[in-house]
Amino acid sequence: MTRLDGRVCVVTGATGGMGAAIVRALVAAGARVAATDRAADALAALAAPHGDAVAWMAADLANDGVAEQLVELATTTFGRLDAAVNAAGIENEIVPLHLTTDAAFDRLMDINVRAVFRCMRAEIAAMLAAGTGGSIVNIASTNSFRPQHDQPAYTASKHAVLGLTRSAALDYGAHGIRVNAICPGAIDTPMLRDAMDRRGRDADEVARRLTRFGRFGTPEEIAAAAVWLCSDESSFTTGHALAVDGGMLGT
Repeated sequence: MTRLDGRVCVVTGATGGMGAAIVRALVAAGARVAATDRAADALAALAAPHGDAVAWMAADLANDGVAEQLVELATTTFGRLDAAVNAAGIENEIVPLHLTTDAAFDRLMDINVRAVFRCMRAEIAAMLAAGTGGSIVNIASTNSFRPQHDQPAYTASKHAVLGLTRSAALDYGAHGIRVNAICPGAIDTPMLRDAMDRRGRDADEVARRLTRFGRFGTPEEIAAAAVWLCSDESSFTTGHALAVDGGMLGT
């Protein structure tokens, strides 16, 4: 079993389906976690079973200074920062490009791109100051490679996440900082279920169309990939986009 004993990680989007699973998996592997999301009650409920292993702050990553505050929470509470999983993200309704509003586009970019950029900036600065390297994992998407119909802003945002990942991997590898992305496919989260309900989609049909196993992936499968990328078991892996997608991209 992959172990992260003594490691300190930050996780954004910590109360979402994938984010919560990532927090639980990191703690189970021995890590201590500084977590953030917008909902204080949900963060408190997530942290409660883990005692002192999870510190949290409720905040909107679209606001200035939140990324720095999260890194400070990790370093002041636990004394260091070894890894980060930037999992916060939102999806828009299915809207063709010519009907996409500036407001909808800007909100997507604020959370899916600008917040990832700000978190990476704060995380990398802390790792450089400590001089001990680290691992950063960004949650991208299969849309980083293959768009779905009428999702131009979301697709653009996830392409940008992959660009940030690869650029940082190139620039900071010499400092011992690894930067990778996970590209989830159809993962069974509340966000996916809500999206299917709003669009009148049949879950079984979607699972058959988007995966080769005829089922959705689980948040725990994404979390297992995140733990591996945060660990020394992936010590020679950087700039990589790891598709956890049930074969969607590969076939």
